[in-house]
Amino acid sequence: MDMMKIGGFLQELRREKGLTQEQLAEMTGVARRTVSRWETGSNMPDLDILIELADFYDVDLREILNGERKSERMNEDLKETVLQVADYSNEERARLLQRMHWFFIATLIGVAAPLAITALKLESVLPYEFIKGFGSGAAVGVIILGIIFTGKQAGRIRDAKMRLLKKVRESRK
Repeated sequence: MDMMKIGGFLQELRREKGLTQEQLAEMTGVARRTVSRWETGSNMPDLDILIELADFYDVDLREILNGERKSERMNEDLKETVLQVADYSNEERARLLQRMHWFFIATLIGVAAPLAITALKLESVLPYEFIKGFGSGAAVGVIILGIIFTGKQAGRIRDAKMRLLKKVRESRK
């Protein structure tokens, strides 16, 4: 996939409709800067937005992905499949967001417990001393996990995990 070519095609389609990047951003619910990144080829729209753009510009999704016009139209079966993939992608994003909420709550607890123990001057009492140390360590660990989950490494880790699971399943056969 040539992202520069796709970006140029998206820009061409937007201009044909007489829209500014700001107007398109408002229509799709993204920032103007995001539209600019699509058009420069430095980023790609999510699949559900790509489908929305294909419908709006009245072009085939394959045309957008190829970065040029084709004469044939996308058949309804292919469109339905792509919509199902987009739904799956949105569900996965929702699961990741839910995990991030739990990490955030765990971090708050990990930070609040040591602060409360210090404020109550209980850090020299044995169980509270342990809780304070554990809470601080857990908070740092959760922050590191949050950085991994929200960074580019999360996809790589997931892919490596899937390859490892596949190898394990193949070795069991």
